[in-house]
Amino acid sequence: MNMQESARLILGLRAAGWSEKKINDFILFIESGEEQYKPGKDTDGEE
Repeated sequence: MNMQESARLILGLRAAGWSEKKINDFILFIESGEEQYKPGKDTDGEE
């Protein structure tokens, strides 16, 4: 993923209402595959 794609991903997640922590954890999960960063089921719209 290049920088332009990364920026679009982050902007899209912000527009969808994701918190900065949730975005960071999601990107860490994509890059590392570590389960501790894996997104869970969203029950209240914010984690």
